[in-house]
Amino acid sequence: MAGDDVAKLELEAVIGFNGHVSSGLRAHPDREHLIYPLGCTLIIKHIRSGQQGFLHGHTNTISCVSVSRSGRYVASGQVTFMGFKADVIIWDYARREIYSRLILHKAKVEALAFSPNDKYLVSLGGQDDGSIVVWNIEKKEAICGSPASPQSAGHCTAVGYANRSDHIFVSAGNGTIRVWELDLPNRKIRPTECQTGQLKRVIKCIEIPEDDGFFYCGTTSGDILKVNLKSRLLASCGPVKQKFSQGVNTLNMLKTGDLLVGSGDGVFSLCSGANFKTIKRVELEGGVTSVALRGEGQHVFVGTSAAQVYRFGYTDFKPVLVATNHSSAVYDVVFPVGTSELFATCSQNDIRVWHADTSKELCRIKVPNMTCNALGFSQDGRSIISAWNDGKIRVFTPESGRLMLVIHNAHSMGVTAIAGTRDSSRLVSGGGEGQVRLWEILPGTHRLVASMKEHKASVNAIQIKSNDQECVTASSDGACIIWDLVRFVRNQMVLANTMFRTVCYHPEEYQIITSGTDRKIGYWEVYDGSAIRELEASLSGAINGMCITLDGGHFVTGGDDKLLKVWSYTDGEVTHVGVGHSGSITSVRICPNNRYVNCFSSAIFLGCLLV
Repeated sequence: MAGDDVAKLELEAVIGFNGHVSSGLRAHPDREHLIYPLGCTLIIKHIRSGQQGFLHGHTNTISCVSVSRSGRYVASGQVTFMGFKADVIIWDYARREIYSRLILHKAKVEALAFSPNDKYLVSLGGQDDGSIVVWNIEKKEAICGSPASPQSAGHCTAVGYANRSDHIFVSAGNGTIRVWELDLPNRKIRPTECQTGQLKRVIKCIEIPEDDGFFYCGTTSGDILKVNLKSRLLASCGPVKQKFSQGVNTLNMLKTGDLLVGSGDGVFSLCSGANFKTIKRVELEGGVTSVALRGEGQHVFVGTSAAQVYRFGYTDFKPVLVATNHSSAVYDVVFPVGTSELFATCSQNDIRVWHADTSKELCRIKVPNMTCNALGFSQDGRSIISAWNDGKIRVFTPESGRLMLVIHNAHSMGVTAIAGTRDSSRLVSGGGEGQVRLWEILPGTHRLVASMKEHKASVNAIQIKSNDQECVTASSDGACIIWDLVRFVRNQMVLANTMFRTVCYHPEEYQIITSGTDRKIGYWEVYDGSAIRELEASLSGAINGMCITLDGGHFVTGGDDKLLKVWSYTDGEVTHVGVGHSGSITSVRICPNNRYVNCFSSAIFLGCLLV
């Protein structure tokens, strides 16, 4: 099994942005880097060159990020399982390493804020924790803590530090706005509840301008509260008529006194700080969840829940899309035959074609409200074949994404697996009902050649032999069947007490390797279906993806244990391990030049393959 002595795979690039982390996108004060979380990794991206750095240390999904005023420290908090402690990590930005790991909160860290002089960090626990803690950064220890909300109010969701004092910060949430004062000699924090009269609001974000005179709170009701920081009294509330749809998710005050407002319906607005009247507004894809100001606000970066990142210039206020990704889990990835420059991925609602070197999206094929379960490139590279949960097989052109062909009612319970033959004239598809079907693709039409019925559950993977006369299918019924594609009958069947998820032919095609929910890798003879050997692939969770190198010397696996493993085929030993995902790996592919492995979950990681 993979021990401590196994070499680590180098993480080459990450495609993705988690738009569901509130205020997760941050601009570093050096004005050259963006910082954002993806899974359990914190990514530092150079704005001009696009070069990425990675901070590894969290054991689960990162839930909040904060950057100190000087830029010396970056703090991040995570979620974890109920009953376990959730870590806060302070990172030394210059060294790109952990400065301190602070463990006190349970289940989730909701929000973080640095004091203006980098002396203290305040952390807010999630709904199951409910505490607010002040940490001494120099001593790496907690000073004091307190319940974040009064008993009459709901849980706290946001925290912000004053700009001119290391001893004053603000917290807000469901029916509560509190200004806290740090009493260092007595190691206590003392809250003062802000009086809002009859107004009852759920606060989502806090913005404190430079002068510390007032602070602003964005609410789920779509209005903004302006509160006096000294008197702790509500000064004004607006806009009165045109409220922000689906709530105010982000607030940022510019030097001009105007507010940048991001709302849940995807509208990004520039508003007057006095009366909250909208001056300019732009509609974006997905709800706005993060706004990062570069410098004094000359450039503004906006992150949305649809995993898009936009750049705005302050003068023209026009959006430029700078990064994009799938906003839900990625189910499959394929390279075109013989090229490593491009690859395609599929997810809910769409298929995307990417350029491997630059990680840029080249083409997006949208099919709303449908999920693409599997896809492939035809051998000649002229089409993308795709399997969808509505029971249809769709064929698209890779350059323009134009729909070339639809096979209606290909399978009754959705198409779950698909593969194309070497001559690009036939397709083999598998369905949720367990049938395997062979289709002939003709110009502008199609023909069902054969339907093979032996599997009792969904077909999860299909591999076709190089001579196009045989294929192997892996199914959740615990069977892998090798089919004759000339006579349309079963040649051999492999049975195991598992739900097979993936199957691969060895390049010499005399053996197949399988894996599934029993966490084992099986080697089998193609000739008679006999078992050769069995390897323990994982200690926790199913193996969902597998791919073998062109020379057959190595293969890679990925699954529910979130680890990418490189194996020696003959030795059956793990040679390298890649750590980075915080979700189950759904699909794994080695690019044709054997340099990189692409593995996918709800985000995409490319790791360098050291073979």
